[in-house]
Amino acid sequence: MHTMQPLADRMRPRNLEAFLGQRELIGEGTFLRHAIAHDSVPSLILWGTPGSGKTTLAHIIAAETKSHFIALPAVGSGVKELRKVIEQARGSKALGEKTILFIDEIHRWNKSQQDALLPHVESGLVTLIGATTENPSFEVNAALLSRARVFILQALSEDDVVAILKNALKDKEYGLGKQSVTADDDALLLIARFANGDGRTALNTLEACVTHNPLVTLETVKLILQKPHLLYDKDGEQHYNIISALHKSMRGGDADAALYWLGRMLEAGEDPLYIARRLVRFASEDIGVANSFALPQAVAVYQACHMIGMPECSVNLAQAVVYLAKSKKSNALYVAYQAVQQDIRDLPNEPVPIHLRNAPTKLMKDIGYGKGYKYTPDYKDETDAKQDYLPERLQGKRYIKFDGEK
Repeated sequence: MHTMQPLADRMRPRNLEAFLGQRELIGEGTFLRHAIAHDSVPSLILWGTPGSGKTTLAHIIAAETKSHFIALPAVGSGVKELRKVIEQARGSKALGEKTILFIDEIHRWNKSQQDALLPHVESGLVTLIGATTENPSFEVNAALLSRARVFILQALSEDDVVAILKNALKDKEYGLGKQSVTADDDALLLIARFANGDGRTALNTLEACVTHNPLVTLETVKLILQKPHLLYDKDGEQHYNIISALHKSMRGGDADAALYWLGRMLEAGEDPLYIARRLVRFASEDIGVANSFALPQAVAVYQACHMIGMPECSVNLAQAVVYLAKSKKSNALYVAYQAVQQDIRDLPNEPVPIHLRNAPTKLMKDIGYGKGYKYTPDYKDETDAKQDYLPERLQGKRYIKFDGEK
């Protein structure tokens, strides 16, 4: 009966009692638990990592509140499909039944698609449950976001994932309980560890192990996994979190941490040239005048990455990351340029002092362009060649300040 359906789908919890993890979200006494019990669930945005239970929780909420459940994937759907859903919702409302509209990956809907949904959420015709792995502050329209409560689902703990795996092994109706399957505790823990809080990934791994050998041992798991699943979305928040961790580790001089975050990016398939470009920026932004060799080092590693690619260039990147982490730091250039930008915003069209202006024509010379300019090489003492180079209103302004200067 269930053999054609993946184990992860079969073991999807059907009520709150069977839903493991997310105690702070749906545990006793929480807002959402109370709302479900009293059939007063508002529109929701469920934000969490893959496999944390967003889709499952949406199904459970619909079942517990006896609502008509309609699922609409954001990928491949749009306003046309939404109109059909709205007609169904009107029909259900006429029969006294509420509708929960579940949109998976809602961040993939554009502004016009989200705007089309807005009036129906506002009127209460549908209760929206949107699921996203991306920060809704950036990916969901402000108008829609203001009409929904955002709930964050955390990645499942290793203990929770192990409990899910053990339930699957024992469950005789939906799981593996009727099969002659055994699994070592160490094997289950390894699956949980490499699942990175993703229950679905853990169950898929267990199923693959059982297909290979009903006696699931540590060696079986290692054979099936081959390489740990790394949570990393090259276009999403995790991407920016990890590059931020790399940058801040180098800034703080922690070469070991910097190497770790570099590895997290490379092993997950990040473009080495992207990392190399960030290192070039770091060399001037965070080191700059404190070590004039940092920029050539970073540029060299960019060229190395371009020439030989992965996996060979990983060691080149490692060399640069350690070098930059251990270098003396100075943000003098970064701060100076920010100050320049601010003055340009405040005083955008300051005239060039007349003695600094170019005078390619006789007329320009006649009206004084370049007059009074002191050509520094003509002076033995540079102090004799001292003159103002900034616009009049900015004269005396200091942008670049080295260590100890105020």
